[in-house]
Amino acid sequence: MTPRFAVFATALGDCAVAWRGEAGEGLIGSQLPAADAGALRALMRERFGDALEVPPPAPVQAAIAAVQRLLAGQTADHGELLAVRLDDRSLSGFERQALQLTRHIPVGQTRSYGEIAAALGDAGAARAVGRAEGRNPFAPIVPCHRVMGAGGDPTGFSAPGGVDTKRRLLLIEARAAGQLAGDQRPLF
Repeated sequence: MTPRFAVFATALGDCAVAWRGEAGEGLIGSQLPAADAGALRALMRERFGDALEVPPPAPVQAAIAAVQRLLAGQTADHGELLAVRLDDRSLSGFERQALQLTRHIPVGQTRSYGEIAAALGDAGAARAVGRAEGRNPFAPIVPCHRVMGAGGDPTGFSAPGGVDTKRRLLLIEARAAGQLAGDQRPLF
C-alpha cells in the first residue's frame, strides 16, 4: 500500500506526518520542520519512498491538531498525543519498548537515557536507548526531545536544527506546563 503524507504549519515551521491506507488508521512517521516546505517534502519522499501528498483523513487531522497545539505551547497534558495511533511495526522490540516509555514522559519533564535504560531493566543500556531515540520515526509525538544525556545535558538530537531545536521544544513545553525547565519530577 502506497504511503501517504501531509505537510502542515506549526509555530516552529512546517511539519509532516505519514500513514498508510485511505483512513489513516496509524501513523508510520512524523517529521519536525526542515529548512523549508520543499525540503520537508523531499525528506518525506526520501523517508517513505513513493509517498503521495494528500489531504489527511480525520484520524490524521486529529494527530496534526495535537502536534500543532504542542508546538504552540497550548497543552500541558501529553494525553492528547498518547491517543494518536502509531504503526510501529518497523521498529525492533527494544526500540518499541524504549519509545513507549519515552512517549509517557509528561510535558515539561525530562528523563535521561540511563533512566529509561534502568526502567527497561538494563541500566547499562543507555547507549542503546540513545540509538533508539535517534531512530525515533515519530518526533514530536514520541517526545525524544525530552530524553537527556547524563547530568541533564540536552545531547544528541537528530531532527533538523539539532540540539537547538531540542532546547526550543523543551522551553515551549516547560512554559506550557507552568514550570521552569529545571523543575522536573521523576517518572520512573
